[in-house]
Amino acid sequence: MRLSRFKKWLPLFAACLGTLMLLIDVTIVNVALPDIAVDLGTGLSGLQWVVDGYALALAALLLVLGSIADKVGAKPTYLVGLVLFAAASLACGIAQSSEVLVAARAAQGIGGAAMLATTLSLLHATYTGRDRGVAFGAWGAVAGASAGIGVVLGGVLTDLLSWRWIFFVNLPIAAITIPLTVIAFGPSPRRADRKIDLPGMAAFALAATAITYGIIRGGEHGWTDTRTVSTLILGAVALIAFLAIESRSAAPMLPLPLLRHTGLVATLIGALGMSFAAFAASPLISLWLQQQLHLSPLRAGLSLLPMSISAFLVSGVFGRQLHDLSPRWSIGGGLVTIGVGSGLLTLIDAGSSWTASIPGLLVIGAGVGVMAPPLVAVGMAAVPPQQSGTAAGAVNTARQLGLALGVAVLGTVFRSAAGDGRPTLSHFVTGLDSAVAAAGAVGIVCGVVVFTLFRSHERIPEPTAEPVPVG
Repeated sequence: MRLSRFKKWLPLFAACLGTLMLLIDVTIVNVALPDIAVDLGTGLSGLQWVVDGYALALAALLLVLGSIADKVGAKPTYLVGLVLFAAASLACGIAQSSEVLVAARAAQGIGGAAMLATTLSLLHATYTGRDRGVAFGAWGAVAGASAGIGVVLGGVLTDLLSWRWIFFVNLPIAAITIPLTVIAFGPSPRRADRKIDLPGMAAFALAATAITYGIIRGGEHGWTDTRTVSTLILGAVALIAFLAIESRSAAPMLPLPLLRHTGLVATLIGALGMSFAAFAASPLISLWLQQQLHLSPLRAGLSLLPMSISAFLVSGVFGRQLHDLSPRWSIGGGLVTIGVGSGLLTLIDAGSSWTASIPGLLVIGAGVGVMAPPLVAVGMAAVPPQQSGTAAGAVNTARQLGLALGVAVLGTVFRSAAGDGRPTLSHFVTGLDSAVAAAGAVGIVCGVVVFTLFRSHERIPEPTAEPVPVG
C-alpha cells in the first residue's frame, strides 16, 4: 500500500522539482551579483543582463512552447527543457565572461519556458478528482516558496563555495528529475494539427529584447546615442510587426481578440506591474547590502527574506477570504500596497543599516501575498473557457516581461541619479532611492488603472480541482 502511494506521487515530485529549479533561478542570482561583477569584471549593465537574459527568454517563449507541447506532447517538451536547463546551468557555472554568462542565462530561460509551459499539463493529465486538487495545491506551494528559497540558497552557496555553485546546484537536481520524469509520466496526448506561430514568437522576442537593450544602453551611453535610438526604433517596429502578424495568423501566439476582454487586460497590467514594482529593484538592494554595507551574501539573502515571509503569511492566512473580494481590490489594491512599500524603501539613507529596508519589504510582501495567488485564475476566468489556457500563459508572460523591463528601467534610473563610475555610499543611496521611488510610482499607477478597469461586482473565481493547463 505504501509503495503504491509512493508511486502515485512520483509525477508530482518530478514536476515540483523542475518548477522549483526554474523559479529559484529567477531570484538566486540576486545575492550573487556583486561576486559575479568582481569575478567577471562587469558593471551594472552586465549585471542587468544576467537577470534579464533569463526573464526575457521566459517571457518570449512561454506561449509558443505551450503550443509546441500540444503538438509534440508535454512530456517530451518537459524533458527537452530539463536537459537544456541543466546544460545551460553548467555553461553558466563555467562562464569566464559576462557575455557567455548572459548567453547561457538566455539558454536557461528557453529550457525554463519549456518546463513552465508543460508542468500544469502533465499534472492535469496524470491526476483526477481530489488528487488533482492536492497536486495543484502542492505545485502552487512550491512555486510560491521559490523566491524565498532562491535568495537564501544563493547566499549560502555564494558564501560557502562561490557564485558558480548557484548554477552547479541545478545539475544534481536535474539528474534526479530527468529519469524520474521518464519513469513517472505516461505518454502525453498530442495534437498533430496544432500550428506553431514562429513568426509571432520571433517578432515578440525581437521587440522585447530590443526595447530592453535600448533602455539599458540609453542609461549607460545617453538617449541620443545612435545605437540606443536605432535599437529602440527596431523594438517599436518589431512590436508593430508582432501585432500585425497576430492579427493575420491562423494560429496566433496571442489572439488579439482576447484583449477585448477588459478583465484580462487588467490582469495583464497587474501581472506586469507586480513584477516591475515588487521585484525589479531587488538586484539594486542586494548591491547596496553587499557593496555598500559589506554584508556577506548569506546575510544579504536573509535581509531580503521579510518580503517572502510576509507574502507567504498574508496569502496563507487570508487566502480564502480573498475570494469574497472583487479583483479591483485584491489585484488593484495589492498593486497600490506594493507601490507604497516601494515608497517606504526611500527611507534608506547614507546612515541606514539593513534594517531600514524591513518596513518596505514587509509591505511589498503583503501586497504580493494579496494579489499573486488569484492572478492567473482571474485572467483565465475573464475569457471563454476554451481560451483560458492561453490567458494563463499570457499572464505568466506578462510577469516575466515586467521583471525584465523593470530591471532595465530601474537600473537606468539608478545610474542617472547616482552618476557614472563607482558611486560613493551617498551617491549610491541617492540612486537607489530614485529607483525604488520609480518602482513605487509604477505600482500605484498600475493599481489605479487596474482598479478602474475591473467592475465592482466581479469576484475572484474559486480555485478548481481541474485548472486549465498553460499553453
